[in-house]
Amino acid sequence: MPQRGTTLAALGHACPAGARAGCERDTVDGRVPDFVAYATNTQEVAAALKVAAHDGLVVVARGAGTKQDWGAPPERVCLVLDISKMSGILEHVSGDLVVTAKAGTTLRELSQALAGAGQRLPLDEVVPGSTLGGVVATATSGPLRYGHGSVRDLLLGVTMVRSDGVVARSGGKVVKNVAGYDLPKLLTGSYGTLGIVTELTFKLRPVPQSCLFVSAVYEDPADVAPTLATLLSCPAAPAAIEVNRASPRSPVELCSLVEGRPAPVEARARQLARLVPCATVGNLAPDWWGRLPGPLTVKMTSVLSNVPALIGQTGKACDDLGLPATLSGSAGAGVLYLGLPAATPKEDLKALLAELRRAASGAEGHATVLRAPAPLKLGLDVWGPVPGLELMKRVKQQFDPYRLLAPGRFVGGI
Repeated sequence: MPQRGTTLAALGHACPAGARAGCERDTVDGRVPDFVAYATNTQEVAAALKVAAHDGLVVVARGAGTKQDWGAPPERVCLVLDISKMSGILEHVSGDLVVTAKAGTTLRELSQALAGAGQRLPLDEVVPGSTLGGVVATATSGPLRYGHGSVRDLLLGVTMVRSDGVVARSGGKVVKNVAGYDLPKLLTGSYGTLGIVTELTFKLRPVPQSCLFVSAVYEDPADVAPTLATLLSCPAAPAAIEVNRASPRSPVELCSLVEGRPAPVEARARQLARLVPCATVGNLAPDWWGRLPGPLTVKMTSVLSNVPALIGQTGKACDDLGLPATLSGSAGAGVLYLGLPAATPKEDLKALLAELRRAASGAEGHATVLRAPAPLKLGLDVWGPVPGLELMKRVKQQFDPYRLLAPGRFVGGI
């Protein structure tokens, strides 16, 4: 590897906005990088990655830095490539309900920019300050995924840079996908291990004129099952169906969102309220709506019919171990999040994770540690068993043969 001064100078040339030595505030899940470089466009990202490839630097991308503790810790970090300065809308075709923006654009910035056209990207800001690139890299979807689709469903096209500095584009207005791959779907949820996304094209939706929330509380998770089944088949078509349990023995709150034009929304909300025992209708979302519990968060998935049972099994597992925990998530999409204190003992976490994985497997789903303090992750299988791992490893080899992009952060050490 060249001397540090030579590498730093090359990074500064690639990224005129600046390059410097890494420090504690740049830590990625317990790893302090050697260098930080600030890219402002796709060409600078490509130039920086060419320097990294030449010098054998392991690279982790950073936008707002809100999810640097997600997934498994990378094996090492030589360069943090900061794209937070890479923000703004590149093209907005309002008549087609399509927008293209830079990856460092925050969800809030995009929302404000689209508001004048009465349009929105229906992705919830699950983590305050999140950028578009970070949301795609971690496949973070919130309550609206039930009615409007997940990140993967809304993403039409991407511009990305491979680990060798080659720029690739796919989807959107591009007719042919790169090397036969559907890059938007492949890159969503890949945790920056296949390429660094610099531009994204999304499909939009009109901003609803009215929103109402229909809520009900159940003492026993088993009582949620008939109501959830009713909501999933109801013609009132809620845009979201969320669930929350403040502690392992607390009642379960089920809340649905109805949105659209005022008169139909009121009619549909009343229809839902008649179908849900002891329901209340309000204008405001619950304070837990669309927020991850934590700071230690376990993500669980399930087929819809098993969601109530998984809620009950999760509560029992936490109660048996004496762990305070909050459960919330999208009952309508079969995605639940369990929040635990940062000071949870590692042995208790391991025991709980084993129980949760058994329960999730029985519900035809999975349990993964989404985020946790770095010391707790040491020796912990964050991702658990994942089907199709060999295929995923082959894709990693195709895109990043020298393992320069966040190696070890994704499933199976990818």
